[in-house]
Amino acid sequence: MSEITYVRGDATAPLGKGVKLIAHVCNDLGGWGKGFVLAVSRRWPEPEKAYRSWHRERARNDFGLGAVQFVDVGRGLWVANMIGQRGTRTGSKGVPVRYEVIDTALAALAEKAAGLGASVHMPRIGCGLAGGKWSRVEPLITERLCARGIAVTVYDHGD
Repeated sequence: MSEITYVRGDATAPLGKGVKLIAHVCNDLGGWGKGFVLAVSRRWPEPEKAYRSWHRERARNDFGLGAVQFVDVGRGLWVANMIGQRGTRTGSKGVPVRYEVIDTALAALAEKAAGLGASVHMPRIGCGLAGGKWSRVEPLITERLCARGIAVTVYDHGD
């Protein structure tokens, strides 16, 4: 079993060799405009375009909590748009993050990473605008990815 590697840096500029999958959490409303997605869009237009199209055509596809969309951005790099938060605001039902659907999405991410022979790179998913606690997300990553021998690097943005 591998362990999560923590580094200071930008998850949109993943370290190391080989195929890389950059994972992040999206909301289920079709909104793309705050948080880590801005860094993704600065590097590549494809993940945002794919997410918006996926949401727009959701009556005919699997868009919804727990679903994952894999976007090839070239040169052995993929972006995984994981639907892991309900809405965008904290309200009477609590914070937007949904741990159980992040777990479902991580299972799909593990399958894709294993199939590609890819390492996985991410910020502290679900813990920014989604309002989650890393103490709840980290064990899911360890169980779904690290337990399968998939290398995971978590990036803490350095200023």
